[in-house]
Amino acid sequence: MSTVSGTFSTGFGGSGFAAERPRTVTPRLRLTKRGRGVLMTVAATPLVIAAFLFALNGSPATASLEGSSAGFSFVTVESGESLWQLAEQLAPAADPRDTISEIMALNQLESADVFAGQELALPAHLAR
Repeated sequence: MSTVSGTFSTGFGGSGFAAERPRTVTPRLRLTKRGRGVLMTVAATPLVIAAFLFALNGSPATASLEGSSAGFSFVTVESGESLWQLAEQLAPAADPRDTISEIMALNQLESADVFAGQELALPAHLAR
């Protein structure tokens, strides 16, 4: 068996192996406080605009010339009168707590406290 010996040549006068080049390390991207603020502003602006447009175009109210079929009347609270007394006068057969709850919901009252001269709306079935 014969062996062949020789050298490898690329034809460019080198040794045949590419010389290792020093690796250039790219630095990490560093954001300053100002840069982070700008980036957050640029990212948040379209979201804020979209939310604003969505709020404007939400569900628009529908207006009509016809009156509502749900009617109600008003009563003026007298001096010393409470909602409990008013509920007993308006619906003597019903539970006063239910009547008070209806009156409070219709008038958007947070408590059952009323004062003399206050006008309260009454549901149609409780009208005097």
